[in-house]
Amino acid sequence: MFGNLASVATLMLSTLLMMAGYGLMNYMLPIRGIAEGWSTFTISIIATGYTFGFTSSCVITPTLVQRVGHVRVFSALITLLTVSILLCALVLDWRAWILFRAIAGFAVAGCYLIIESWLNERSNNENRGAFFSVYMITTLAGSIGGQFIVPLGDTHSQTLFIVCALIFSAALLPTALSTAQSPAPLQQARFDLKKLYRRSPVAFIGSLLSGALSGTWSSLGGVYSQRIGLSTAEGATLLACVLAGGALAQLPIGRLSDRMDRRKVMVGAGLFGTICCIAMITLSGVSPLALYICSFLVGTVLYPVYSLNVAHANDLAEPDEYVTISSGIMILYGLGTVTGPLMTGAIMEEVGPPGLLWSLALSFLIYAGYAAWRMTQRIAPDDDQGKTEFQALPLPLRGTDVAAGTRTDTPTP
Repeated sequence: MFGNLASVATLMLSTLLMMAGYGLMNYMLPIRGIAEGWSTFTISIIATGYTFGFTSSCVITPTLVQRVGHVRVFSALITLLTVSILLCALVLDWRAWILFRAIAGFAVAGCYLIIESWLNERSNNENRGAFFSVYMITTLAGSIGGQFIVPLGDTHSQTLFIVCALIFSAALLPTALSTAQSPAPLQQARFDLKKLYRRSPVAFIGSLLSGALSGTWSSLGGVYSQRIGLSTAEGATLLACVLAGGALAQLPIGRLSDRMDRRKVMVGAGLFGTICCIAMITLSGVSPLALYICSFLVGTVLYPVYSLNVAHANDLAEPDEYVTISSGIMILYGLGTVTGPLMTGAIMEEVGPPGLLWSLALSFLIYAGYAAWRMTQRIAPDDDQGKTEFQALPLPLRGTDVAAGTRTDTPTP
């Protein structure tokens, strides 16, 4: 296995650097928006540009890869990331930033797609879990490391923008200079939302809600930290705690869901998330440590619910429907990441920073309530007849591999 991992070492180094730039960018830009006097709702509108670009890339990038290959497209996308962050530094207009964020979203989604398809081809059924565990650790370490660069600079100047661009540029070098063979061409996305709803209404609705949950936090978590008076270092720690909670809880929650009706786990996760968000509201004025603990607990269910949706839908799907079903989940997830921040941004304008947590609590509650109601409408699948094994998926925003027709989330029979 270590030999196989060595074959993608340069790809992992590129991923680490790209995610460091990503973490820096996603935390720095909302803070700069606040410094420019932009409202929370305006910042949420800017965030939708990213998600539109991200979703469109899932459809367009496979065609580009088929034409010119993985390495060339990856190089072009990293260049676009570099350009997008430099444009944000040069043009301080929120309307222009919507376009710049769309460019960044397009580039990030394409990079994920290429990285994950590359990992799929280098792995097999025996070591795929280990490969993607290393990948998840790499993305987590990169994101957290990038966030903690922000307190080292001044968000009012262009220095951090330039540092971010340098990190993105450095991410290009390991893969561009690698002698490893490129993977096979990608396939186009196939999705059928009607089929997904027929197979699993709870995964259909749950995908929208999981997109709203993670999209809202990713887009407005940094804004929340600034609005409640945390320093940039404290805000970076808050965001890191959510990511860490999500990464550590994926497998325990997944293994629990393998042993019972997954909808019971969904209900539990939704109720737990609701309670943690309310606790976070209550303790927001106590101490940063209390917030860190609460945010970690929120993270333990904020991100794993996406993987639960995929696993539950695949429990009810035929083997030849896995890619189509999972592609539909990704599309719904993308819609959630657009609508969630917009609605939450409007709520925060009315009620202040706690509006973010009230919005998350409501989404968690709806998630739990709908899963509980569906339990009264359909019996659980027989564990011995078709229930698949849970597989932890990389932290959202991800899922591009599914959109492209690859099989990282295809369960083991």
